[in-house]
Order: sequence, then structure tokens, then C-alpha cells
Amino acid sequence: MAMKKLNRTKVSSGAKWENIVGYSRGVKVGNTIEIAGTTAMNQNNEVEGKGDVYKQSKFIINIAEKALKELGASLSDVVRTRIFTTDISQWEEIGRAHGEFFKDIKPVSTMVEVNKLINQDILVEIEFTAICS
Repeated sequence: MAMKKLNRTKVSSGAKWENIVGYSRGVKVGNTIEIAGTTAMNQNNEVEGKGDVYKQSKFIINIAEKALKELGASLSDVVRTRIFTTDISQWEEIGRAHGEFFKDIKPVSTMVEVNKLINQDILVEIEFTAICS
């Protein structure tokens, strides 16, 4: 019995790295959406909220929200977030930003400390998974 191939929809945030590395900001297959690890790099390749993990976290979630909307979903469809930070001692500030968007949605979430991210000024990177109808 042949398997039905699911439609695949991709969105870009316009970051120059997407074409260089070969990835999309978000991909929807069936009713599942994956948003790539997202940092606080703006369109000018500058870090938003330099030195402020709370501001970076909010900026990241806003980028993800835009990608989700382009794929026909919203933050309320998010079922998982994965948070990577270079300084776990700042977990409360990251959590405060996350909670401002997700306190009622309550996706499952993981937060881990990593040695480095792609730029020394980037303090946090977040991935998102959403399931929509």
C-alpha cells in the first residue's frame, strides 16, 4: 500500500543564513509545524537586546509567532519549546519572557545551558513545535 505524501510548506524570515546553511525558519508538514532554532538577530544581522536575555527571548518569540502565522497557526498551537542559553543562571528572566506568551498555553518545555551559540552576544536560542488542525 502506497503512503500518501504530505504537503510541505516552508517560510523564511529573510535571514541570509537560511540560504547559506540551507534551512527554513519554519516548515509545516501535515498538521505539524517546526520552527528552527531562533535567535535575536535582526534583519541587519545585529543582536537585539544585547546583554539582556529577557529582551532577546521576547524578540525570538515574536519572530516565531510571525512564522507560525505565515504557516496558518499561532502561539496557542505550540506544544513544545526548547530553550538553549549560555547562562542558565538567568533562567528566571528567560522564563519570565516565555511565561508572558505561554502562561495559559503551557507547552512542554526544556531549558538547557550550552557552551556557546553562533555569536558571542546571543544569550538564548529557542525552537518551537506546533500542532494545528
